[in-house]
Parts: sequence; C-alpha cells; structure tokens
Amino acid sequence: MAKRQEMNFDEISARLLGVIAVKGLPQVQQIAVLSRVGFPPKTIAELLGTTANTVRVALVSIRKAEKLGKRTGLLREEADDEKD
Repeated sequence: MAKRQEMNFDEISARLLGVIAVKGLPQVQQIAVLSRVGFPPKTIAELLGTTANTVRVALVSIRKAEKLGKRTGLLREEADDEKD
C-alpha cells in the first residue's frame, strides 16, 4: 500500500494554483508551464494524472524544440506581449 504524503498548506496552495493555471491547455503546454514555474517532473505527473516518465519525455521534446529555435507556442501570452 502506498504511503500517504502529508502536505502543508503552502504546497497544497501551489499545486492548486498550478492546476488552475494550466486548465484547458494541451498536455505538452501544461507540462511546459508547470516546469517553468518550478514544479519537478514527479509533481507535474501527479497533478496531470500521468507518469513522471511521460513528463520527462515531453520536457526533452520541449527543450529540443526551443534549442532549434522553433516557436512551439508554449507560452502564447509571451508572444502577445511582445507584439504590444
């Protein structure tokens, strides 16, 4: 049986805000946003209901795309801000 982790109020609040912030986005974008604000792959996986390995694979793909200079549209708000 899995050992239940106890979280303090700050951790619960951070996780809840993370879920709210990425609601409605495609999974790859959710992973990118949560990673950029500091969530580790294991926590991202728990929040999104997937595996840590899936998150790690997505992060590798995201980093490769960024390295190649491809605009993946992961943070559309940044692009909109730059236009103004």
